[in-house]
Amino acid sequence: MDLNEFDYHLPSELIAQYAVQPKSFARLMVLRGDEIQHRRFFHLIDYLQAGDVLVMNRSRVLRNKLTGQKVTGAAAEAILMNPLDGHTVRARIKCSKVRVGNAFIFEGLHARVVGQENDIFHLYFEQPVAEIVDRHLYPNPPYIHRTVGEEYQTVYALEPGSLAAPTAGLHFTRNLIRRLKQKGVLFAELTLHVGFGTFLPIRDQQILKHTMEPEYYTIDSANAERIREARRLFVVGTTTFKALQSSARPGGRVEARSEHSDLFIYPGVDLPVPVTGLITNFHLPKSTLILLVSAYYGKERILKAYRKAVECRYRFFSLGDAMLLLS
Repeated sequence: MDLNEFDYHLPSELIAQYAVQPKSFARLMVLRGDEIQHRRFFHLIDYLQAGDVLVMNRSRVLRNKLTGQKVTGAAAEAILMNPLDGHTVRARIKCSKVRVGNAFIFEGLHARVVGQENDIFHLYFEQPVAEIVDRHLYPNPPYIHRTVGEEYQTVYALEPGSLAAPTAGLHFTRNLIRRLKQKGVLFAELTLHVGFGTFLPIRDQQILKHTMEPEYYTIDSANAERIREARRLFVVGTTTFKALQSSARPGGRVEARSEHSDLFIYPGVDLPVPVTGLITNFHLPKSTLILLVSAYYGKERILKAYRKAVECRYRFFSLGDAMLLLS
């Protein structure tokens, strides 16, 4: 399977730089088989029935981006990942010629590179890491050319740990959630902390050679039971979809689990958990996420829908419009 099969033309002006306000007024492309409908996100309520279960990822994005410079003066940016000890944290650093021993000043914080693993660096801070994490900027995607704020957080975010937003959930407002509950829609929650790998390209044209970075997810017993008992299951976002498929045991039974998943979902991979509807954004060409939605809905259908979205001037990527894929 060749990566070029999952490419499409996207004019740069269709990459959303700001979220629609109110967020639930974003456009919603609804796919049912080969039929395409054009709605607004708040029309989602028309497609769910009383007793349906809607599964969401409650992970919260960490404000872990720091800006600053090398002590030599070169501009630098760091996105903090997981701590290694009380003063050292794994990080990705955007700066020219980063090496072990380099010293940085990030927003008044002094740091030094003390180790390296491929393109990830070990940053030692004079201050305890606990006093630094989640206190700075959101790590906005590279295709958004400004600093994002609270619009990059879902209204139901609860568990801190993600380096990127589970973006399909950004369209939900508290009012829309309230209306869905009033209709009788049931909600289930899980947590998958989105890693930096969501921004990384597939580097090999042969898709099967790609390896996913592990991401931590957890589903508790009460939510697993609600998901198992669902008459119809709707899933908010590719992160939630990945966690469900990762947790499945023989027969598609979703179990309570807390573990890392490196599941790579592409066309042809077995998807044991049956899903009635997947809510998702429009994803980058040749990305792991467009492979995932193609695995669920079919490559030709997805690419046809993306071409239609370009023709109809939908807004793409994290702060853009949404799709509802109905099986």
